[in-house]
Amino acid sequence: MHSNHLLLEEPIRMASILEPSKATFFPAMTKIVGTLGPRSRSVEIISGCLKAGMSVARFDFSWGDAEYHQETLENLKKAVKSTKKLCAVMLDTVGPELQVINKSEKSISLQADATVVLTPDQGQESSSELLPINFDGLSKAVKPGDTIFVGQYLFTGSETTSVWLEVSELKGNDVVCVIKNTATLAGSLFTLHASQIRIELPTLSDKDKETISSWGVQNKIDFLSLSYTRHAEDVREARDFLSKMGDLYQTQIFAKIENVEGLTHFDEILQEADGIILSRGNLGIDLPPEKVFLFQKAALYKCNMAGKPAVCTRVVDSMTDNLRPTRAEATDVANAVLDGSDAILLGAETLRGLYPVETISTVGKICAEAEKVFNQDLYFKKTVKYVGEPMTHLESIASSAVRAAIKVKASVIICFTSSGRAARLIAKYRPTMPVLSVVIPRLKTNQLKWSFSGAFEARQSLIVRGLFPMLADPRHPAESTNATNESVLKVALDHGKASGVVKPHDRVVICQKVGDASVVKIIELED
Repeated sequence: MHSNHLLLEEPIRMASILEPSKATFFPAMTKIVGTLGPRSRSVEIISGCLKAGMSVARFDFSWGDAEYHQETLENLKKAVKSTKKLCAVMLDTVGPELQVINKSEKSISLQADATVVLTPDQGQESSSELLPINFDGLSKAVKPGDTIFVGQYLFTGSETTSVWLEVSELKGNDVVCVIKNTATLAGSLFTLHASQIRIELPTLSDKDKETISSWGVQNKIDFLSLSYTRHAEDVREARDFLSKMGDLYQTQIFAKIENVEGLTHFDEILQEADGIILSRGNLGIDLPPEKVFLFQKAALYKCNMAGKPAVCTRVVDSMTDNLRPTRAEATDVANAVLDGSDAILLGAETLRGLYPVETISTVGKICAEAEKVFNQDLYFKKTVKYVGEPMTHLESIASSAVRAAIKVKASVIICFTSSGRAARLIAKYRPTMPVLSVVIPRLKTNQLKWSFSGAFEARQSLIVRGLFPMLADPRHPAESTNATNESVLKVALDHGKASGVVKPHDRVVICQKVGDASVVKIIELED
């Protein structure tokens, strides 16, 4: 893995750093996943998030009940209607997450060098001496000397709001720990993470299954974010479960890599999953800090070469309470883009942060600046070399479309697709211009009723870098003749003109199927 793909070959002009950023219709090619919660669930705020650049809304079920999330989702639907911005829905499972239960919700102050007992007896009241947890096997999983972290909503990394403990002795089911730093825990739930220790709980818990079969099915979720994925088998089991749930056989599974075990089996997990979420919050606890960047670069490279979307988390923690990110965070976001991230996931920043809309807008601007200096030429050559020869038919068409678009300086690539696969393959080569994927609905029947598919495929491209979907008119199904493709193309071009992506005399590269053959053509627009 060479590091010379990070920046353009031509030296970056200092002058360009001083020029103000230009606003464009697509704020950035990199997508933004926003977690909706207490600070971001009104129609007004969600509309602001969509306009600022959020294209996937994440619903985190490790807190809040189905009813709460349903209200938020109804507000999201209203916001999508009023802003006319498409948005996909991601359900985030709880998985084998250990939690400290604080029923009274009073703040708990813990002092360095004092001791605290972790007990599975959930009837007990939380205090600075005793923390009840939701798992009775902890005393069997840990040994004296092991490290345990406790903090609110995935440790913010702040040593005043999260605490690290060292196991000193085991008493029956209780675990006695020495407190290593002074901190105050606030809220009703804190995540508990035992560093590098396997917790014998299923990846997809019964509670998760219940949530998916009710809330997930009812809302036809686009993505399932599978927390604590440890093996490829976890993904297979989740897929098997989804396939029995009506429309959810189309739901894509994103494996969340958040511990050493998931890291060890990364290659096989990548093969099974539809995409990867690099959960840097938990992983940053399991890995020594100096190894985190290495994991990010290696994992993103592997995802890019496999043509599967990769999502980075925990980038601008400080924006939870501040209007500006730190310099390190701003640099971090840009590096995630240069490393090859498809999307940036915001958690606490939008969920309970004070500035959800501003955070999305700021992250989008940083992504857009990084994309300008992304060395596309080198990336393209590297990807073609990695794929090797002979290429598959689709791969060859996709790479040719990108090469043609770059050579003729096209302003946009338009791809007609019904499964979304062709468009994703084009995006895999990271063209410098947006890819409009025109999803042509397919007509399908189950003997009782006819229906059109296509909405899933359109929304699922909202997490892929550079891919912007539009759903074609169902009166032109995928199997029909070339004449209708022409009229759909006109609609796509009109959409491009209206959004300012396409101007007169621009060149446009079109990738479509004609009969059994796939064709790449270049057109120049008239006045």
